[in-house]
Amino acid sequence: MTKKRRNNGRAKPAGSRGHNRRVRCEASGVLVPKDKAIKRFIVRNIVDASAIRDIQDSSVFDGYALPKIYRKVYYCISAAIHSKVVRGRARVNRKNREPPPRFVPKKA
Repeated sequence: MTKKRRNNGRAKPAGSRGHNRRVRCEASGVLVPKDKAIKRFIVRNIVDASAIRDIQDSSVFDGYALPKIYRKVYYCISAAIHSKVVRGRARVNRKNREPPPRFVPKKA
């Protein structure tokens, strides 16, 4: 039978045996092996954008940086595709292991 992916959709080392720890999918709640799950690191402000200016104006400290929420999120494959976190790629592009180009916001 033909093989779709050279790593069978897992990130286990070649000679390893046994199981991996399972993590909960953020969207569906299903348990997914940690090496198979789609991982995303989310950094968000605690306060929404509309209230940031009000808080900075009323703050006693000048240049106070509001804290952020740092969160690692895991998705199962089907939920990640459904919520458009990742997309299916053509057979030629599946071999591309390069990460996508990073979005770096330009400061004004």
